[in-house]
Amino acid sequence: MQQTWRWFGPNDPVTLEKIVQAGATGVVTSLHHIPTGEPWPLAQVQQRKTEIEAYGLTWSVVESIPLHNDLKTRSGNYRQYLENYKESVRNVGAAGISVVCYNFMPVVDWTRTNLDYALPNAARALRFEMTDFAAYDVYLLQRAGAEHDYDPALLARAKVRFDAMSESEKTLLEKNIIAGLPGGEGSYDREGIRAAIAQFIALGTEGMRDNLVSFLREVIPVAEAAGVRMCIHPDDPPFSLFGLPRVVSTAADARTLMAAVPSVSNGLTLCAGSFGARADNDLIAMVREFGPQIHFVHLRNIKREADGSFFESEHLDGDNDMVGLIGALLDEEQRRSAQGRPDRIAMRPDHGHTLGDEIGQAGVNPGYSYGGRLKGLAELRGVMHALEQLRRQ
Repeated sequence: MQQTWRWFGPNDPVTLEKIVQAGATGVVTSLHHIPTGEPWPLAQVQQRKTEIEAYGLTWSVVESIPLHNDLKTRSGNYRQYLENYKESVRNVGAAGISVVCYNFMPVVDWTRTNLDYALPNAARALRFEMTDFAAYDVYLLQRAGAEHDYDPALLARAKVRFDAMSESEKTLLEKNIIAGLPGGEGSYDREGIRAAIAQFIALGTEGMRDNLVSFLREVIPVAEAAGVRMCIHPDDPPFSLFGLPRVVSTAADARTLMAAVPSVSNGLTLCAGSFGARADNDLIAMVREFGPQIHFVHLRNIKREADGSFFESEHLDGDNDMVGLIGALLDEEQRRSAQGRPDRIAMRPDHGHTLGDEIGQAGVNPGYSYGGRLKGLAELRGVMHALEQLRRQ
């Protein structure tokens, strides 16, 4: 697998020079300055690619070309946004970048309730806490009908939690959930998120899935012609939030999408942390089933709790079998090589703990500290090298 690193562009405190020092050979990035829905000009794609290549790195994956909400609901100005999206895909392909990761999550991108969760060793992790989320949804956001989405015991815990929160704690919780996270597609205020949630709830799960398939049927032929492999990122977390539809949470969801538009360009981003937040997702079995269409991998680990809560653990110490997963991915690469397929699977250490001097440091993106990801990449690289060495014996 190619070892890559997510970079948020020229303003990222983790510079391209630091990425080289981390030992990665590829960069995963986006043109974050272009508003969602606007086309990516070829000249700007090429300029960013030149900046990356000046450090001896490859722009391996676009993560991501975000989809405007009108595309997800097929409402408003979605036809123009669809044409803009196609233009962006063509221009990415023309620049020689062959993999585009994207997501189809409604309203909120990846969601956490705590971006500074203290671990026993004093490092900081990302956490999703179901009681806190329910407290926000039911008692602070006051979403209509929200109380029907939680069992009575959880609701009781959420009410106790909400009543004990200070105003500053409520503000921070809301900011964590709806104000936008690194790599997300924007943020909402409270009224804005209520309106957006209502629109997607009215659409429903099947309506949402139909819209995704309609999007793919128009975009995948463009991607094929441009030499681009699209790979959808799973829902994060992989279960409904705010009563919203979820359509990329399970192996069955992925199977449906791959079958609806059969093409190597209609692929999957295997995010171990997102899919792995559900105990019923067998990651190794998913690699065996979807391997030819896995074009990008996020390697991170989580520790699950019975009520759906989880926190992001050490890369090699969690509920996901990271060694077995890497072994299955290496098997897939070996299979591709035997078939004459030249493409390798790009991986990146996804998220990481905030460590040492980076704790509390201004400008450090939660989950995207340098030290935490450097540690994760080193651990994952060690597993990869060990498994590859065993294959040669």
